[in-house]
Amino acid sequence: MDIVLLCVFLPLATVAWGQYSDYYYGPYNYGDNDEWVNVYRQGFNFQCPHGQVIVAVRSVFNKKEGSDRLWNYACMPASQSLGEPTECWWEEINRAGTEWYQTCSNNGLVAGFQSQYFPSVLDREWQFYCCRYSRRCPYSCWLTTEYPGHYGEDMDMMMYTYDYYIRGATTTFSAVDR
Repeated sequence: MDIVLLCVFLPLATVAWGQYSDYYYGPYNYGDNDEWVNVYRQGFNFQCPHGQVIVAVRSVFNKKEGSDRLWNYACMPASQSLGEPTECWWEEINRAGTEWYQTCSNNGLVAGFQSQYFPSVLDREWQFYCCRYSRRCPYSCWLTTEYPGHYGEDMDMMMYTYDYYIRGATTTFSAVDR
């Protein structure tokens, strides 16, 4: 009986150990609370280290600072099942003062952001830094419900499950609310 249990348990333990490195990572590290990637009304460029993707986004809004937001991001290595990054690129710019929806082209994953603030419209333009990996990323995509319900709400969005990735984003813009 012991040999039967060993024959059943050993393959399971081997599979579990092989997946361990894909599923355990420490808590998201945004840095100190005061370490935002931008200051109000200023542009910024944030890129994850090579082989890592964005897994968490935090933002706070301030109407007195031009209806602008402070932004912070956390990166994590992409799953080993995706292989190595084969290419990375900047997507087209999403213009300030408009509504937009964009995903990384060519099955890419978001690995950074670039943004510029425009005081004339009290809004930002955005550009995504995307990376494609040697093995195809699953395509089951949907928009998350983890977003501010009102334009002035703070945001703290995290990918709680490994093998979930940010592939794009959408925004709304109101000429009244700015």
